[in-house]
Amino acid sequence: MTKFTIFLILIVLVAFFLVVVIMVQNPKGGGLSSSFGGGGNQQIGGVKQTGDFLDKSTWVLATLLIALILLSNVTIQGAGEVIDSKALDSNDVEVPATLPDTSNEDTTGDN
Repeated sequence: MTKFTIFLILIVLVAFFLVVVIMVQNPKGGGLSSSFGGGGNQQIGGVKQTGDFLDKSTWVLATLLIALILLSNVTIQGAGEVIDSKALDSNDVEVPATLPDTSNEDTTGDN
């Protein structure tokens, strides 16, 4: 297994966990945090702590995902190589010494 494959697997796992954490949250204060406390502004029983945990885990997973993506770019094979185009290679291009003289040819079409 190459380093890039390992990074790719980690990126997929972190992205999956990030989707799960975001889907558990509810933008109106519901979601998982309201199911523990029954909604309302009750802060006993972990309602506020659950919301803080989901918020912090979202930021941590997003930061980890960006870091893994940037690090995986370093491990791509051939990333540091300079690849020149063969079309731009001047050694393989044959340049004729002189152009054919077309001034003496009959251009009227009558042979």
